[in-house]
Amino acid sequence: MSEVYDKLMRCYESVRKQIDFVPEVALVLGSGLGDYAKGIRVEATLDYHEIDGFPVSTVPGHAGRFIFGYVDEVPIVCMQGRVHYYEGYPMTDVVLPARLMKLLGAKVLFLTNAAGGIQQGMHAGDLMLITGQIASFVPSPLIGPNMDELGARFPDMSEIYNRDLIMIARKCAAELGIDLKEGTYLQFTGPAYESPQEVAMARILGADAVGMSTACEAVAANHMGMKIVGISCISNLACGISPEPLSHEEVQKSADEAAPKFKKLVTQMIKEIGKTCR
Repeated sequence: MSEVYDKLMRCYESVRKQIDFVPEVALVLGSGLGDYAKGIRVEATLDYHEIDGFPVSTVPGHAGRFIFGYVDEVPIVCMQGRVHYYEGYPMTDVVLPARLMKLLGAKVLFLTNAAGGIQQGMHAGDLMLITGQIASFVPSPLIGPNMDELGARFPDMSEIYNRDLIMIARKCAAELGIDLKEGTYLQFTGPAYESPQEVAMARILGADAVGMSTACEAVAANHMGMKIVGISCISNLACGISPEPLSHEEVQKSADEAAPKFKKLVTQMIKEIGKTCR
C-alpha cells in the first residue's frame, strides 16, 4: 500500500467515524462562493483540522471545512475552502479532498473557481463554463505508483468535463437568463499572477481563462471515474489584457459581486444534476 493511498484511507476512516452522510454531488467552492453554504440544508459540518492528516487551506477567505447537507433534495458535500499547490503542499495532498469526496459516495465533482479572463470580449464578473483544460504547467497528481484501487495507470482524458453535465449547465444558464461564456481553463502554479508574456502564451495555447487550481483536481477525479463539471468566475482580466495591476483584493471583490448569479446557477445545476444520479 502506497503512503499516498494510506493517507487517503486514514482521512476517509477519520471522516466516517464522525459523519455517516453519503453525498451524490461534491461541490468545491471557489472565491466568491464561500458563503454558499448558507443556502444549504445543513446536516453536519466537519472542520479540516478534525480529519486525521488532512491538508488545511491557508488562503484568506477560505473557511476550511466540509459541509454535508441538501440542495433541494440532492445530498451534497461542500468544500468550503480548497488547498492549492502554491501553499507548499505536495500535489497528492492538493487532490486528496477530491479523492476523499469520491470515496464518501459522490458521483459528480462540481468545481468552481475565480479565474483571469483571456477570451476576447470577457469582462470581470462573467461566468465561464469549463469545456476543456490544460494542466501541463503543474505536476500531475498521478505521478508515482498507480493506486489501482482508484483507477487505471493510464486514464483517458478525452472528456474530462462531462458532456451531459455541460448540456445541463447551458440549459440552466438559459433558463436563468445568465450569459454563460465557455472555454478552456489553464492552471498555472501561482501564487504570483501571470506575466503579460505568460498570458500571451496561454492564449496561443488555446486557453480562455487562467487560474491556480481546478485542473489538477479534475485529473484526479477523472482518474477515479467521477463525472466533472466546472464553472469559473472571471474575477479579473488577465495581466496584459487588463491595464490595471492585479491584486487578491480585486479578485475577491469581483467574485463577491458576481456571487448572486453564480449561486443561482450552481443551485439550479445541482437540482438538475441530482436527477441524473438516481
